[in-house]
Amino acid sequence: MEFNQEPSVIGLKNQNWNVNILFRWLLHLGLFLLTFFTTTIAGVLWLNRDPFELSNFYLGIPYSASILFILACHEFGHYFASRYHHVDATLPYFLPFPPIPILLQLFLNFGTFGAVIRTKSIVPSKKAMFDIGVAGPIAGFFASLLILTYGFLHLPSPDFILSIHPDYNFSLNASTSAQGLPLAFGNTLLFSGLKSLLTHPSMQFVPPLSEIYHYPFLCAGWFGLFVTALNLIPMGQFDGGHLIYAMFGKYHQRIARTSFYALIALSAPSLSDALIRTLLGFVYKHDVGQIVPFAQYSWSAWFFWALIALYVVKLFHPPVADESPLDGRRMIIGWFCIAIFFLSFSLNPFTVG
Repeated sequence: MEFNQEPSVIGLKNQNWNVNILFRWLLHLGLFLLTFFTTTIAGVLWLNRDPFELSNFYLGIPYSASILFILACHEFGHYFASRYHHVDATLPYFLPFPPIPILLQLFLNFGTFGAVIRTKSIVPSKKAMFDIGVAGPIAGFFASLLILTYGFLHLPSPDFILSIHPDYNFSLNASTSAQGLPLAFGNTLLFSGLKSLLTHPSMQFVPPLSEIYHYPFLCAGWFGLFVTALNLIPMGQFDGGHLIYAMFGKYHQRIARTSFYALIALSAPSLSDALIRTLLGFVYKHDVGQIVPFAQYSWSAWFFWALIALYVVKLFHPPVADESPLDGRRMIIGWFCIAIFFLSFSLNPFTVG
């Protein structure tokens, strides 16, 4: 009987393994499809259309396809680099942003919280850590660059913005009505450079940063740069943390600590201005306007990102078994990634109001 039971046990294990594999594939596919749905809804909302009108659904697809392409390039960059170094890693988990009221009060609706993969085995060396860490940002950066280039080269006519804001004043580059969210995206060196190179403001309407979220390719490309910059912040187990640990060894702690304090400093003008204005608003019963200098160049959420780095991702990178230094080729790639960070970074990514 023992002889007969052993194949049954092995068969049961194989069956359970197959069920687990099927479940994981269905989970990845389900999250991807759900994220496609939520990003398409977000794309419709960015156009000021009703997302619950079925005939409007297709309008959000250029945005959703672009943003999922960028996220997929980033995460599959990590995935294939992991496979190359024989590190066990999951397929990407796409994270949908459910368009429910409580979340819409807290976050801008890009339709997704991004995507992640999980490594399930130890990364053996600095070289492997470096390759896996930089593959995602590099792939995501070039995907964003491609989407932005297409967006700038295929800007629609002024009728497009008039279909969203019928009262749009082209001399002011703004809508004269107070309807909608008063939102502007922050500029970056790369976005500004592409805009200068690829557009002709004297011959065509080029949307300002307060309107680009209506343009699906520009919005998705800008978001891709934003995600790339966030991931390349040189702390802990962000992609940027992997980068500086592999490149600079023991000095990575000094860089990470400096980056942490830099994020706190970048948030300070905006946070202090918001606090003072809130207190004075209770006293004078109206908004007194900006008080703290340079608050318009500051983003209060950098403070919370610093806390995430400190308590969730951790400030310093853990050691790996093989700490052999990087070769010259990898160091050049590393400096290229640092350049990507500065090209993609915005001091104040979002201005509301």
